[in-house]
Amino acid sequence: MPKKDLANDEKTLDRLTHLGEKLLRQLQDEDSDNLTFETQVRSKSNVEYDEEAEKLELGDSYSTRKFLNISHARKFMQTTMVAAKCKELVEGKRTASIREVYYQLKHSVPGLDENTFEDQDESNNVVVDIETATGAIREDLHLFAEPKGRLFGPIKIEDSGDIIDGMSMGSSGMAINSIVDHFEFVENNADFILVVETSAMVNRLVEEDFHKDHNAIIIGTGGQPARGARRLINMMHNELDLPVYVFTDGDPWGYYIYSVLKSGSMSLAFQSDRLATPDAKLIGMTMEDIDEYDLNHVTEGLKGKSKDNGGPTKDYKRIHDVMDYEWMQNEQWQNQLQLMLEKGVRVEQQALAANSLEFVANTYLPEKIKNEEFLD
Repeated sequence: MPKKDLANDEKTLDRLTHLGEKLLRQLQDEDSDNLTFETQVRSKSNVEYDEEAEKLELGDSYSTRKFLNISHARKFMQTTMVAAKCKELVEGKRTASIREVYYQLKHSVPGLDENTFEDQDESNNVVVDIETATGAIREDLHLFAEPKGRLFGPIKIEDSGDIIDGMSMGSSGMAINSIVDHFEFVENNADFILVVETSAMVNRLVEEDFHKDHNAIIIGTGGQPARGARRLINMMHNELDLPVYVFTDGDPWGYYIYSVLKSGSMSLAFQSDRLATPDAKLIGMTMEDIDEYDLNHVTEGLKGKSKDNGGPTKDYKRIHDVMDYEWMQNEQWQNQLQLMLEKGVRVEQQALAANSLEFVANTYLPEKIKNEEFLD
C-alpha cells in the first residue's frame, strides 16, 4: 500500500478512535448521566452560501444524539455500529460497499422486536453523520458506492497501475467509481469537459463522435450526479485547467443538477471544496432555446400547477424552491426561471432531435461553445 494511503488510514483511525474515546470518557464520568453524540446539522437551515467562493458550506449548528433519550437511542446505536465497522475495515485494509455494510449490520436486536436498520437509507445517513462528526470522508472510511456515470474522451487515466484510455471504451464508456481520488491523469488532449444529464443524450453524442470531433471529455451523470462523478469533474477541472460545460434538460430538476455541480449540495455542503466546481457553466437547455431552435412544438407542459388549495406542486413548486435558493439569486437565473413559469413549459435535451438526430452534435453544441452562450 502506498505511503500516502497508509498515512491517510492512520489519520482516519485516529479520528475514529477519538470518537470512541470520547464516548468512553462519558461512560466513566460519574457526573455524566447520558451518552451523547454530536454532528453538524445537514439541512437548509444550517447551510450557508459563500458568495466569494461560490460554494455552499455548513454552518455552526449541531444536533446532539442522546443514548438515554428514547427518540435518539436507535440512531445512537446505529451510529456506534457503523463507526465500529468502519474502524474494522480501515484496520483490516479492506473496503466495502455501503450496501454490504448495511447487510452486515442489519439484524434483529436480541430480546426485542426491533431491527438495527429497516432500510439502507438509514445506514447511508449514519455514514454521512460519521463523516461530518469525524472529518473523515466516506472514501477515508473505506466505503464505496456502486459506480454511477460514464466517461468518454481524449484522456488517459492511471487507476491502481492500469491505464484507461477514454477513447477506447466502445459505446459503453468508462464506469465512474465512487472512489476516484487515486486517479492520475497521465495524458490529456481534451479542450473541455461536457457534463450531460441523460444517458440517452450521451449515447447520441458518442454515436455522432462528438468527443472525437471536438476534443471533448463527455461525462454522463445519468440524472443527479453521484459523488464520484462530481469529484472527478472537480479534479479534472482543477488539475487539467479544463472548462466545464453542463448540459441538462430545460426544467427545474436539470437546473438544480447544474447548481449541485457548481456550488455543491445541501446534504454534502461539508464537502463542497472537493465536490463543487464554481467555474462550471450551463450550456443548455435554456428557455431561449425554444424559440431560437424552433422547439415550441416539442415542449412539454409543466406538471401540477396547483392543488385544491391553490398552492403550486411538482414542477411549479420546484421552480419556486430553486428561485429561493441564495446561490441562484443572480439576475440570469431569476430571469430564466421566471421565463419558465411564464411559458409554463419544460424542454428536454432529446427535443433537439426534432431538427435531426445529428443536430445536437453538429449545430447546437458547437454554436453554443463558439458563441460562448452560457449561463453561470
